[in-house]
Amino acid sequence: MLNTALTIILDEHRSMAAITHGLRFLVHEMREKGSEPDSRLLWSMLYYVHTFPQKLHHPKEEAYLFRLLKLRTREADKTILQLEEQHHTGIEHIKWLETALGRYQAAAPGGREDFMAAAENFANEIAIHMALEENVLLPLAKQHLQPQDWAEIAKAFGENGDPRFGAEQDHEFRTLFSRIVNLAPPPIGVGRSRPANP
Repeated sequence: MLNTALTIILDEHRSMAAITHGLRFLVHEMREKGSEPDSRLLWSMLYYVHTFPQKLHHPKEEAYLFRLLKLRTREADKTILQLEEQHHTGIEHIKWLETALGRYQAAAPGGREDFMAAAENFANEIAIHMALEENVLLPLAKQHLQPQDWAEIAKAFGENGDPRFGAEQDHEFRTLFSRIVNLAPPPIGVGRSRPANP
């Protein structure tokens, strides 16, 4: 069950990393080529990074992975506190990013530059957060958690886990992720490329 649980957690991390990598790429294209990304694509990406971590991923981490690790060791307490704070502040940062996108699309003064900076900062925060989990927390979990703990975590992160986080929500985010891939131009997706502004 350890491998099952870790595979699901790391797969969810890869999905979030793909979206934030896409944001970085689009900002790079805006900065270097003067391109204007598709509005539907940007809002879909922001909706994904706003709702998927808050409704599914982070609550499961706190309810299962963090809780069980606290029961088994005090060694992870500082890291868990740091991660929980990042979960909380991440909500405000994504709202800031959404506001920045709204200002950019409303052609507010400095809105384009503010959105690019906010998107890069957000992508950096997500990368730092996931690195802390993968390089510090998960090794501690592998060291201290028991087989029954991993079974509980695997069940919760799987489609048939805790009813608070049902398969319906999981399907919603899989569908949204597929839509983003279909909207995004290569190399981050399979959608049609848009020419840069002349």
